[in-house]
Amino acid sequence: MPGNSLGLMFRISTFGESHGGAVGVVVDGCPPGLALSEEDIQPELDRRKPGQSRITTPRKEQDQIQIYSGVFEGHTTGTPILIMARNKDARPEDYHHLKELYRPSHADYTYEMKYGRRDWRGSGRASARETLARVAGGAIAKKFLKEKLGVEILSYVQQVGSIQTHLEDSQIHAEAIEANIVRCPDPTVADEMIQFIEEVKEDGDSVGGVVRCIIRNVPVGLGEPVFDKLHADLAKAMTSINAVKGFEIGSGFAGVALRGSEHNDSYVKGKDGTIGTATNNAGGVLGGISTGEDIHFRVAFKPVATIAKAQTTMTRAGDSVMLKASGRHDPCVVPRAVPIVDAMAALVLMDHYLRHASQNRSV
Repeated sequence: MPGNSLGLMFRISTFGESHGGAVGVVVDGCPPGLALSEEDIQPELDRRKPGQSRITTPRKEQDQIQIYSGVFEGHTTGTPILIMARNKDARPEDYHHLKELYRPSHADYTYEMKYGRRDWRGSGRASARETLARVAGGAIAKKFLKEKLGVEILSYVQQVGSIQTHLEDSQIHAEAIEANIVRCPDPTVADEMIQFIEEVKEDGDSVGGVVRCIIRNVPVGLGEPVFDKLHADLAKAMTSINAVKGFEIGSGFAGVALRGSEHNDSYVKGKDGTIGTATNNAGGVLGGISTGEDIHFRVAFKPVATIAKAQTTMTRAGDSVMLKASGRHDPCVVPRAVPIVDAMAALVLMDHYLRHASQNRSV
């Protein structure tokens, strides 16, 4: 089955291309009765849209969405929700000179080998523009989780290149994340990141970074213990995002340097009488099931593939050529990736919450 969908009980299917007519999503399985309008979704898309600051692509897309089905009298009906945004600033002619080339580190070659043809207009479905649809669907999940369960999802830029913040999780708040254009809640480090991205952009190059996500007030018991472990589904969701090259949850790779006596999360009784853990090296998931502690993970993004520096590549005919790319591209993708990570986390949690609720009738 083509891989255009995610989720079992809360399921999204995305459609559209970067320089086609529109991009959109069908959301199936949303419970009825959730108050929902375009105004609930648009703020998340505004955080993702191009042209929002001097360190993002200058493409001017307002990404104005419209809900076409699944909502009546201001509330979800329980039927499929269709959301779509029409492309307004598509310029396929900008890519015509790339029709016969395979761009370095792009999906041009692999798409053509798989399908026998490819959409050379800004990568088609391989473009990060497809993530607009994910963010739209994720906004619905995020709203449900926040209003019905009190779940808070906070992603932020922790690292750009070698510059990183070391803030404690307790210091992370939504207002601080949105207080600057790089979406790093540490203002001093944010200024360093912005300056570095601008230098990289001026040099015609690109740089990668890390987005960290903290999920608070997660119910205990979400996730399946074998193939659909909660952290496994989070990993799949995150690594399906364009440019993602790494995922780690909890202590991650750093945990290999610890002994079991240092890494184990001992159980303790909280002030409210509930059971919790003294530490959270597991990242909020044990045995593939949420513990009730904060879920925290990191997502690594590679440098954007399209750069203005000359690079050697190949034509479809097998000839070696030099390519100096032009066009409208991000010098660093992580500031715009923050709402995408939020959305993918919300989609996975929403799906597992509904699966848990259907299995445990008393929920």
